[in-house]
Amino acid sequence: MNIGGILLALQGAASQGILWGVFVLGVYITYKILDIADLTVDGSFALGGCVCATLIVEHGMNPVLALVMATLAGLLAGGVTGFLHTVFEIPAILAGILTQISLWSINLRIMGKSNTPLLKSETIFTGMIESTGMKNSMAAAIIGLVIVIAVILILYWFFGTEIGSALRATGNNEDMIRALGVNTKVTKMIALMMANGLVGLSGGLVCQSQKYADIGMGTGAIVIGLAAIVIGEVLLGRVKNFAGRLIAVVVGSIVYFLIRAVVLQLGMDANDMKMLSAIIVALALCIPVVIEKYRSKRMYSEGGEEKDA
Repeated sequence: MNIGGILLALQGAASQGILWGVFVLGVYITYKILDIADLTVDGSFALGGCVCATLIVEHGMNPVLALVMATLAGLLAGGVTGFLHTVFEIPAILAGILTQISLWSINLRIMGKSNTPLLKSETIFTGMIESTGMKNSMAAAIIGLVIVIAVILILYWFFGTEIGSALRATGNNEDMIRALGVNTKVTKMIALMMANGLVGLSGGLVCQSQKYADIGMGTGAIVIGLAAIVIGEVLLGRVKNFAGRLIAVVVGSIVYFLIRAVVLQLGMDANDMKMLSAIIVALALCIPVVIEKYRSKRMYSEGGEEKDA
C-alpha cells in the first residue's frame, strides 16, 4: 500500500471538505434551521461553478469578483425558489425541484457547452501557489479555511440579530412567530436566498480548485450536504451552542471527504460513492430511531414486570 499516495489523497480530500463546508453551511440553514428540504442546491451549486468559470475564461474577470458573482447567482436561484414557495404557495420541496430542473438548462446556456476548463486561467489560489510553491490542495485548504471562518462569523452574527432570531423561530414554530407579527414569508425568502448564495459561493470555490466547471457537478450534492451534517452531529453531538453547531457542520464535511478518500484508496468504485453517501445518511437517520424504540420497549417491559411483581 502506497502510504505517500494515501496521505496525498487525504490532503486533497481535506481541502475539498473545507470548500464544500461552505455548501454544507448553506444546506444547514434550510434543512436544520428553517426545517425545509430545499433541493435547489443541486442546481445552484452547479450554477455558481458555471458562472464563475464562464466569467473567468470568457470575460477575464478577476477570480474574487467571479466568486462574488457566483454568490449573487446562488442568491437569485434561492430567490426564485422562495418566490414560488411564498407567493404561489407551492410546497418548498416541489419549488426546489422546479428551480433545480430549470437550472440545468440555464447552466448549459451560460457555458454554451457541458464543461469549461480553467487550466490556463488564474484562480483565487494561483497567487498563493506561485508565491509559496505549495500544492493546489494546500492553497485551497488555507484559503478555504479563511473563507469558512469568515462565513461562520457572519452567520453567527446574523442569527443573533432580530431578523436572524425571527428566522430561527420560523423553523422552530412558524405559527407562534407569525402570531407575534413576523412575516414568515419574508424570513423564508431570506433564508432560501442566503442558503443558496453560500451554495453558489461553494460551487465557485470548488470550480476554481478543480480547474473546471461541469454541468453535472451539483448532481447529488444534497446527499453530500446531508451526510456531512449528520456526521458532524454524531461527532460533536454534545455541542449545544450555535457557533459550535456551525463548526460541527464543517467538521462533518471534512470527515465525509476523508472517509470517501479512504474508501476510494481501498479500491471502491468511484461510481458507487453516491450510493455510499445515501447509505451513510440513511443509517445515521435510522439508527437513533431504532435505539429510541428499543429503549422505550425495554422501559415498558421493565415497568410491566415491576408492576406484575
